[in-house]
Amino acid sequence: MSEEENKEYQTETENKNENETQDTAVSEELLLPRDTMLSAGIHIGTRIKTLDMEPFIYRVRPDGLFVLDVKKTDDRIRVVAKFLARFEPSKVAVAAARLYAQEPIKKYCEVTGATPITGRFIPGQLSNPLYPNRVEPEVIVVSDPRADAQAVKEASSVGIPIVALCSTDNEFAGVDFVIPTNNKGRRALAVVFWLLARQVLRERGELAADKDPSVTVEDFESKISREEEEED
Repeated sequence: MSEEENKEYQTETENKNENETQDTAVSEELLLPRDTMLSAGIHIGTRIKTLDMEPFIYRVRPDGLFVLDVKKTDDRIRVVAKFLARFEPSKVAVAAARLYAQEPIKKYCEVTGATPITGRFIPGQLSNPLYPNRVEPEVIVVSDPRADAQAVKEASSVGIPIVALCSTDNEFAGVDFVIPTNNKGRRALAVVFWLLARQVLRERGELAADKDPSVTVEDFESKISREEEEED
């Protein structure tokens, strides 16, 4: 077996073991089947662990990657959906600087009526009343508090509640609500924003509890290449 094949085998084995372990640990019904959430990589963190994220970490893999607790991710999506459903749709802003997150939030905003802020966050976009394209949300969701640091800083300065998707390497400075998840993976971001959109619609009473939106997870998934993301 070549070194590359050996690495692929080890990754497949670790994912299989992760499925089996978390499947045993979580007995409560999740928003999606556990296998679906795990195969999307929602639980895969980084090789860095912050003290803020420690309560959400399930274990560390032999390769050094920290693994998030899927049940806690599921719980937080439910809580955040209830919170966001209280606001007028257009008063919810969703920001993403990273390319992989931009398509998911555009689709999320299309489905829920929220306001997207994609690409580079312009200083003053929330705080400068003279800025012509100023956005005045009552709550903001960011896909990564590090990549979207300017949005977090401005929202915090003007008292806007901040919801953030956080991986194992994120800190909570300025953040009010956290969804622990892989916030860098293309499929993981698509699944999380699709789930959040579905739950918000259900909480508003716009979607039956046993129904899904007309758009699919695939519709939420970024179509850009890894090379394009790295160039960004």
